[in-house]
Amino acid sequence: MDSKRLGLVLLLCLSVAMAGCSSGSKNANSGSSNAGEASPNVQSGVESTGSAHPNRQRLTLPQGIDLTVTVDQTLSSDRNQSGDEFAASLAAPVVLDGTQVVPKGAKVRGRVTEANSSGRLEHPGELGVALTSIEVDGNTFNISTSSITRKGESHKKRNAELIGGGAGAGALIGALAGHGKGALIGTAVGAGAGTAGAAATGKKDAVIPAETRLSFRLREPVTISPRG
Repeated sequence: MDSKRLGLVLLLCLSVAMAGCSSGSKNANSGSSNAGEASPNVQSGVESTGSAHPNRQRLTLPQGIDLTVTVDQTLSSDRNQSGDEFAASLAAPVVLDGTQVVPKGAKVRGRVTEANSSGRLEHPGELGVALTSIEVDGNTFNISTSSITRKGESHKKRNAELIGGGAGAGALIGALAGHGKGALIGTAVGAGAGTAGAAATGKKDAVIPAETRLSFRLREPVTISPRG
């Protein structure tokens, strides 16, 4: 009986030992499997971060490059003063070596450099403008460009027409009223009236209407840095 009991005890211990080894092997395999599944996820995250934030280098716009803009509001020599600021937008993209540095539509700021109102009989109005800054990717960069000057029309032709027309009309009226002497008097009176008319209507201010396209030349190089 003792030998039978001893045999049963040994058999039971062997069974328990074999069951423990089998369980440990399964847990080890499970852990190895989970580790293998986690590895692709980590790699995917790295690749996603790299593609979402590609490296961008600082690019420099060289001196002498042209910037064409569309003016957002009307500017005139009689309403604006030197130092007034105005808004514009880039009418064409700036491309360097096949790379777009500044996109079309980028916001641009400018300043009135000269504003001389027109006289009534001479000196037509003059208006000068230049660009001062450009916005790229939310960053504003100061720039220095050439100045563009616009002048009003000449007074001479219109003044001559008004004064000459007034003199002719006065001479005709004077001739009808007082023959030859009246014609001379009428000419003088008519010329005076024509001069007054020219003075009243002869202002020729310089105007840059809204939506006008203007091209400026960059005077100094400017470095465009990507937004951090």
